[in-house]
Amino acid sequence: MSHPHITDAVSYPEPLAHPETRGIELIEASERHGRARDLFPVWAAPNVSILNFTVGASLILLGMELWQAFAVILAGNIPWILTGIVATSGPAAGTSGSVITRAIYGIRGNKIVVAFYGWFISAVFLALNWLASSFMGAELLSQLGFTDPVLVPVSITIVVAAITVLVAVYGHSLILRSYPIVASVLLGIFLLVTAFVLPHVQWGYAAPTPLEGAPLWAAMTIGFTILASSPLSYSNSPDMARYLPSSTKRSHIIAATALGGALPGMFFTSVGALLATGIDAAAMDLGIESALLALLPAWLGPIFVVGVIINTISLNGMTTYTASMAFQSIGIPIRRIPSAVVVGAIGTALTIYLVMSTSLLDAVNLMLQLLVLISGPTMSIFAMDVILRRNRYSGQDLFNEKPGSPFWYSGGWNIPGLVAVTLGAVVASLFLSNSAWTGPLAAAMGPVDLSVPASVIVTAVVYISLSPALRRGTSQTPVTQGAPA
Repeated sequence: MSHPHITDAVSYPEPLAHPETRGIELIEASERHGRARDLFPVWAAPNVSILNFTVGASLILLGMELWQAFAVILAGNIPWILTGIVATSGPAAGTSGSVITRAIYGIRGNKIVVAFYGWFISAVFLALNWLASSFMGAELLSQLGFTDPVLVPVSITIVVAAITVLVAVYGHSLILRSYPIVASVLLGIFLLVTAFVLPHVQWGYAAPTPLEGAPLWAAMTIGFTILASSPLSYSNSPDMARYLPSSTKRSHIIAATALGGALPGMFFTSVGALLATGIDAAAMDLGIESALLALLPAWLGPIFVVGVIINTISLNGMTTYTASMAFQSIGIPIRRIPSAVVVGAIGTALTIYLVMSTSLLDAVNLMLQLLVLISGPTMSIFAMDVILRRNRYSGQDLFNEKPGSPFWYSGGWNIPGLVAVTLGAVVASLFLSNSAWTGPLAAAMGPVDLSVPASVIVTAVVYISLSPALRRGTSQTPVTQGAPA
């Protein structure tokens, strides 16, 4: 059986009754459809999330006052702008983000980077979200008499993971058409939960031991890092936008992507911070999932858990969908659907390990902070390349992997991109502060965690400095006209 080459622009059926067989293949202009605003619910659905409640509560547990937590929440969602900028490269190139980054790292260098950071980020987010649904589902089932601490959450993880992979198999068409409905349903459920949380809020809340000076800055910067790690991790945003016409305005893509992710994130993270003011430390020690369900009436608990599971499937379905193309982009001869199954299996294994070894709150805080070691530099350099290249990418050139091709650079490696992203990761490690690792520069400051701004700035500055042709707009790599501003 013959298969089309990945550079062939082949027409694929998109009805919901058929799985999406397209992988990283180029998308012809005749197959482009939709409007930028269609991206808003695609990003809103996965970000109406239990993780927002968890992260918001952790800000109060770090010792912040409410106004300080709200300020950190606002600042931590600003990086969604970078996610939006990166998304504009999808319609310009007509292919996956894991292919577009060949322009940054070179044909060979990109394989190394994608193989490393693509799978790490995907595995972390798959595990964190499946972990949330496992703990919430297990807590609900324990009230019905199913109390096995291992079998119950593991069983829930396997069932939810299987449904998630199915969403990824049906792909872009299912996501684009169903996520507006999913976003509306989730918004209704989470707003209903919020209504039952608000009566327990201590609006005059004061931290038991108010933070000042270095401890305050340490808490606020750690909180910022945890929040910023989410938008910084979505370097897959071109994958969701790549079916849009290349003439779609970049400003509209940026706005729809950034607002779709940021608005529900900011609102429900703020609710999580408010929630923490009405829960005592002993209740929180049992897990935020237990504390939250205890505040809800008996009829709402199951509905909320179903909402958490739906959110988990929507977020991880999108993550699995985009991660399934990473295998192809690094040269592994596998179709997208089998690749999605492999991605799901990896995430399931990591989730089962976490279910048996940690709490939801601890896992979220630790893994999201560690994530910025990779996501901060890779998002920064991607956004900078889009800006310097004025979002002009040639899809055909991105698939030319022969020596001497436009993105072959030096033996298949683009030294400026690789140096910049490596230095960015090193700098992030020096400024990172969490329970697993405190960098020497972070420790010297209190420990203040400046891993996100330091890595983003250093990566961008180094890339600009080492790429004079891009900086002057005289790159020799052929380009095609990108979308208008």
